[in-house]
Amino acid sequence: MNPVYDLPANEYNLKLAEALKKIPEFKKPPWVDFAKSGSSKKRPIEDSDFWYKRAASILRQIYKKEIVGVNRLRTKYGSKKNRGFRPEKFQKASGKIIRTILQQSDKAEFTELAKDIRGVRRKRPGRQLTEKGREFLENIENGNKK
Repeated sequence: MNPVYDLPANEYNLKLAEALKKIPEFKKPPWVDFAKSGSSKKRPIEDSDFWYKRAASILRQIYKKEIVGVNRLRTKYGSKKNRGFRPEKFQKASGKIIRTILQQSDKAEFTELAKDIRGVRRKRPGRQLTEKGREFLENIENGNKK
């Protein structure tokens, strides 16, 4: 039984966010209270648990897709920008938030830079979960939070 796929995404992400609050490497930076989550947003983030919820969502995406980079995550969390009378246009999410969360998960040893992949010419194709990260995500529902 794999809770990552068995539980609904919203319920699983909330449980994972609560577990991430207890990990010392995942700390909400002070600038998050004043930052917008993307250029398409009008106001800064009002949710006090946003940082942990976004980190939980990012870790779940890496679990599902195996290798994920910052650009792909920026596209996933982007939204349409209201441009007044002009038609709406898609804008990517903030890369700083995603990059910082990935760096924190690297410090916690949940993720690592992916090794060379055949067919990919760039040196850093993205991040992938480590065994420690995979075990952490799979043990969320059981209450066995390490």
